[in-house]
Amino acid sequence: MRLLFTFCCLFIAAGAYAQQTIRGTVLDAQSREPLEQALVQYGNASVTTNKQGVFEISGSAISHITVSFIGYQPQQVMLGPQQRTVLVQLQRGAPNLGDVVVNSAAPQQVLHIISRLDLNTEPVKSAQEVLRKVPGLFIAQHQGGGKAEQLFLRGFDLDHGTDINISADGIPVNMVSHAHGQGYADLHFIIPELVKDIDYGKGPYYVGYGNLATAGYVNLSTINSAPQNTLKAEGGRFDTYRVFGMMNLVSAKQQEQGTYALAAGEYQYSNGPFVLPQHFNRINLFAKYGTQLNTRNQLSIMASTLSSSWNATGQVPERAVTEKLIDRFGYIDSIEGGNTHRTNVSVSLNTQLSDHVYWDNQVYYTRYDFKLFSNFTFYATDTINGDRIRQQEGRNLFGYNSRLHKQVSTTAGAYDAVYGAGMRLDKTNGSSLSHMYNRDSLLAYAQYGDITESNEWLYTDQSFKTGNWLFNAGLRADALQFAYLDRISNSRLPSQSKATLSPKVNVQYTFSNSWQLYIKAGKGFHSNDTRAVVMHQGTGILPAAYGSDLGVVWKPAPHLIINAALWYLYLQQEFVYAGDDGTIEPAGRTRRTGIDFSARYQLCKWLFADANLNAARPRSIDAPKDGNRIPLAPTLTSTGGISWHFSNGISGGLRYRYMHNRPANENNSIVAHGYTVTDFSCSYTRRCYEIGIAIENLLNVQWNEAQFDTVSRLKGEAAPLEDLNFTPGNPFNARLKLAVFF
Repeated sequence: MRLLFTFCCLFIAAGAYAQQTIRGTVLDAQSREPLEQALVQYGNASVTTNKQGVFEISGSAISHITVSFIGYQPQQVMLGPQQRTVLVQLQRGAPNLGDVVVNSAAPQQVLHIISRLDLNTEPVKSAQEVLRKVPGLFIAQHQGGGKAEQLFLRGFDLDHGTDINISADGIPVNMVSHAHGQGYADLHFIIPELVKDIDYGKGPYYVGYGNLATAGYVNLSTINSAPQNTLKAEGGRFDTYRVFGMMNLVSAKQQEQGTYALAAGEYQYSNGPFVLPQHFNRINLFAKYGTQLNTRNQLSIMASTLSSSWNATGQVPERAVTEKLIDRFGYIDSIEGGNTHRTNVSVSLNTQLSDHVYWDNQVYYTRYDFKLFSNFTFYATDTINGDRIRQQEGRNLFGYNSRLHKQVSTTAGAYDAVYGAGMRLDKTNGSSLSHMYNRDSLLAYAQYGDITESNEWLYTDQSFKTGNWLFNAGLRADALQFAYLDRISNSRLPSQSKATLSPKVNVQYTFSNSWQLYIKAGKGFHSNDTRAVVMHQGTGILPAAYGSDLGVVWKPAPHLIINAALWYLYLQQEFVYAGDDGTIEPAGRTRRTGIDFSARYQLCKWLFADANLNAARPRSIDAPKDGNRIPLAPTLTSTGGISWHFSNGISGGLRYRYMHNRPANENNSIVAHGYTVTDFSCSYTRRCYEIGIAIENLLNVQWNEAQFDTVSRLKGEAAPLEDLNFTPGNPFNARLKLAVFF
């Protein structure tokens, strides 16, 4: 009996000794930044790193691991029998799709891979291109380059951000109850060279993103340190030029110890291709500092400021060009244009409470000023003074984000729990819509008041990975309050409030390292403009969105990855505030169905190809069949191209974007014209310098960037006419650049 007991103890001890748990961290060897979602393979299993670049694996006799990340050289690390910790520092290198493994470690892994690959093969060259990196997302500029772009995604005309949640470094970009439209998202304070990662998701399935995240979300992250100090100058047609610089303010030794400090700035000017010179100018300044307070706490401080002003041609009626009243790039009213200013400050504290628990806290403040002059209808209402309008606001935005992340590994599987809380408070002063004679002469206020809107939230996000399965479920609670002081009548309308719950479910099954199936379902919401909410006494405050995706990730060949999804989205009736004329209209219920397809293929070591195809069928449910089209909603879009990266420093790309004809009004009697535009870029990079060229609209096609069905009257016309008003897209435009590294 004693012998049997001794044998059992030895057997248990041997099993415990054979079971090996290893905890590691994966960093960028140059910047010392953690690499999130780096793939760690051991035996037949794999895991991905978390936000801190940390991973944990368990098994018997783990002799080595292989760590890979898109844009970095894979590294095999040998492990000793007693080793419990490991630090892996990856060197940057050429992207290789052969390193990509389809696994069940994270529900967003494939989108992260696509985003990283696109950033590596075709870096962002302008603020406008940041959002174009999201497959299926289209943009249109129609106010001189300074106004936020019009956005399109998954059968939505998103206006300037109504149904997409956009943030940068945890700071919201969307402005709720904005003077020009709900969810107005101006990304021009982003310097493109500083973008490190573009995280995105389509549909209302992501518990960390609340208000406006119906069609999806985009979250940008900026670098902590510069790969190399840089000075860059660019110049091109239409009096276009740009200067940019970034510099690390601490030594390499300090960076190794966890301290970073970065300063960057840009200045841009252009007159554009228009008859009326744009005099567009933009100044951006950016600074970020971080330090390791101790072994458990890291502090990060970020500040940025934007100042921009411009003149604009706006949208012109087709009949004015057809009848040769103006040139295609001409104008009807020279008053159009504007200016905007935005300053952001953010302080973040990242705390490691234990080996498996992390707590992130962030407070931020934004000061925002906006002034826009437009004339969409010319003389339709006022035949003497014209229909010029000014939209204006000053805003203070305060916010707080908190996120507790816990990871637990058991014999049954890996458990991942996230608990979040936060708030944002928007206070606008003098938010107004005014009828103007010119930029300095006020004729009358249509709306003038102060808005106070707040949003508080709590959420939980629970994931469990067992075998080939990954189950993810989340629940989000949001509470919103709306108040408005009408300065015209000097009265405060009764404030309104509303709370809502948004459940989310994601399930995926990974058949092998090359084949994965997933399903997503969730509820989201989109708040309405405060003025609409209080004027309608709280009716339709938070119309819900219900959606589902059925998708597949497939790697049929070592250097080919495909992602395809069938999707559905239903929106309840909502009231829409039309900032251009100050009216509030019910939009009714809508239904959208569609398919998304993305493919990335590495033809050889230096040549990459990609393609995205997005089809949608957007329809209004309550309208009759002959009037149920959703104006300007895209039905078929595609983007793609090839890029090359030679070892001798030559790199470049040839890209296209295509949008099909789409209805400009409910009965499709006026059509917004489709287009195909091709862009080209090429550069030559050496250790101390880079030269390059970027060409927009390589084939010099004639296309309309922004298009609207508008009832307008030109001077001398007897009555207003319904017509397609448009902003012409840029013609052939070449820009040269020279960058110096030091």
